[in-house]
Amino acid sequence: MTDLHAESSTENPVADLCKLIGVSKQAYYQYDEDVALAKAAREEFALQYSKDIRKEDPGIGGVKLWHMYRAEFGCDYPVGRDRFCRILSENGLKIRMRMRKPRTTDSTHGLPTYPNIVRDFVPSAADQLWVSDITYIVISDDAYRYHFCYLSLILDAYTEEIVGWSVGPTLDTTYPLEALGMALRRIEGKEVNLIHHSDRGCQYASREYVNMLNERGIRISMTESGDPKDNAQAERINNTMKNELLKDKVFKNIQEVIGAVAVAVDFYNNRRPHMSLGMKTPAEMAESTGDRDMKWKSWRLEAINSRKNLDIPENSLPLLASQGSPFGLRPPVNP
Repeated sequence: MTDLHAESSTENPVADLCKLIGVSKQAYYQYDEDVALAKAAREEFALQYSKDIRKEDPGIGGVKLWHMYRAEFGCDYPVGRDRFCRILSENGLKIRMRMRKPRTTDSTHGLPTYPNIVRDFVPSAADQLWVSDITYIVISDDAYRYHFCYLSLILDAYTEEIVGWSVGPTLDTTYPLEALGMALRRIEGKEVNLIHHSDRGCQYASREYVNMLNERGIRISMTESGDPKDNAQAERINNTMKNELLKDKVFKNIQEVIGAVAVAVDFYNNRRPHMSLGMKTPAEMAESTGDRDMKWKSWRLEAINSRKNLDIPENSLPLLASQGSPFGLRPPVNP
């Protein structure tokens, strides 16, 4: 009845429609008001839910927010995705991400390094490939002065789970070692065929770090250039941690940073849906195997699959790339 009146109020006046259906005009307007109030209530609830989640993850995007909202309240007539995103936009809750990363790597150390052995490797289960990196976090001394602390992260490339982390006041190897120790405790007693991939920073090339990996039988892989795409997953988790999970947080000391990171890691691993996991959480992916249900297009995976399908030998990669290969393959910098 409402739709008929909306199509043409002249041809379908309320009085005539009420007589046709057998209801009073008062009942019609009362129903219309109830619908409007219910709609407003659902939108207000969606708005409040978004604000509550943003307190835990200040930079989480609208699509992930909507998936979380739908997963928790899907049986209670949730608002649709487009309306949910409009609610965020109308209330100034859309996120504009910053894409800036400082230099935290010294690759001129002269220590032994390792080749990149994961260029064409795609894990099919947990604990097959870990990626590592270090990023910085600002600590404000006062309104005019600040200093840095440094967050070391280890990510499982298949589940996207943060398996190890540590916060330290310097770039000393001590703190990446703490993150590695946390990650290794997860697989204690398990037989794994694992690769650890990182940049060529002195922390990861240090004797202590390399020895800890070798003692556990973990193969070592390192980037062969300064190209961020050679360690893209680690770069991405750094950005997510700083510009989403810790977005707009102000820290006065390193203890506050450690506490905030602990909360952020728990939220990231156990509650935050991932587009690369089919909108599952890393915790939900822990027992999965096989191809991931990625919700975005990976040019790297397409290039790897194309090469495998055509049975292109790996030593042909530099030649294909130099000739403008259509498969998006790049030659190694130091073949």
